[in-house]
Amino acid sequence: MKPLLVVDGYNVIGAWELAAKKGWSFEECREQLTVRLEEYAAFHGCEVILVFDGTRSERLLRSHETRGAVEVVFTRHGEIADQYIERLCGQQPRWREVRVATSDNVEQTVILGRGATRLPSRELLREMAQAHAAQRAQIERRAPAKSNMLIARLPKPQRDALEKMRRGE
Repeated sequence: MKPLLVVDGYNVIGAWELAAKKGWSFEECREQLTVRLEEYAAFHGCEVILVFDGTRSERLLRSHETRGAVEVVFTRHGEIADQYIERLCGQQPRWREVRVATSDNVEQTVILGRGATRLPSRELLREMAQAHAAQRAQIERRAPAKSNMLIARLPKPQRDALEKMRRGE
């Protein structure tokens, strides 16, 4: 069973300086966080459950959406993300590695009692940035060097002639 990372979505968004700097709306923040957690999950080989509060919404039911290795949960009206996360941590087998990303001190204490480890929101954001940078570096290393391409070995007049043919000139 893969390690599990549970993320208190709005708590992490509240700590996200980049989101504030760029002036993203809540919808943009949710989308960006989801995409970046998909990358993070793929890089680290873990399962991620991203939880957003539904306390102020009119949702009668909790909603779940799966995007890659990320499950996005919107709690129902009257249910806060903390309640959902605490219950989820309590349902996990003791041997499963569970980390919870939140900066809520009360929540951190409760999840520690349920066998999970805490991860401050800013630390998760730092880890996501590091994973993103590592993936970019990995992609750049895999990109074929232009000097290894056959066309790079041809004399310039031949390269120019082939480029004209490619463009249909």
